[in-house]
Amino acid sequence: MSLAELPDGWESRGGLPALFKRFEFESYNETRAFLDALAALAEETGLHPQNINFASTYVNITLDTNDKGELGEAELGLAMRINQLYLKKSD
Repeated sequence: MSLAELPDGWESRGGLPALFKRFEFESYNETRAFLDALAALAEETGLHPQNINFASTYVNITLDTNDKGELGEAELGLAMRINQLYLKKSD
């Protein structure tokens, strides 16, 4: 997958490539459940977002480059899995 094929809703930002996306929720409980699921995903994959900012009804996530200074398959795959977590919020 190339940067031209970014996962849905993610955008490339910064001088060093980074992926960014905002996830919005209807309640604090939904936000908290998403953050808990995100923590479990990070532990499972060994990949951790470098920057997570949140408030009661949104979460901003930034995924930084790998050790080679580029966005690789692991980072793009993590972005796709985070999207899946978000889609499960309504299940």
